[in-house]
Amino acid sequence: MDTEDNRKRVEGAVARWIDGDSAAIFRLLDDNVQWTVTGTTPISRLYKSRRDFVDNALKPLAGLLEGMVKMTVLNVFADKDHVILQWDGSARMKTGGPYMNRYCWVMRFREGKVVEGLAYLDTGLVSELFD
Repeated sequence: MDTEDNRKRVEGAVARWIDGDSAAIFRLLDDNVQWTVTGTTPISRLYKSRRDFVDNALKPLAGLLEGMVKMTVLNVFADKDHVILQWDGSARMKTGGPYMNRYCWVMRFREGKVVEGLAYLDTGLVSELFD
């Protein structure tokens, strides 16, 4: 796979998320993806599979929000097997406050799947959700 194939995969998944399929981007993850969430939040750590990441990071986070996170793409950069996705996510916390986070995901592809990911985000906001 080349740079443009990987970029198109991410852009297509993002378009589906924006159209209401928030799981689309996570279907790009290899079953054995190594995904790291930075910081010291309750979900910050290395996840060693898609199931681990979905069950122990995404579901707990989503459980604290009302509805789907609305995605606004800022940039998509691609170089060979790496794609960097910068985006804003907004939703409402179940406690009533706004959830407005900025993300930067660095993803490495192999054979059309993300095999490594690194997520940078506002860890203070995520920690606040879990308090």
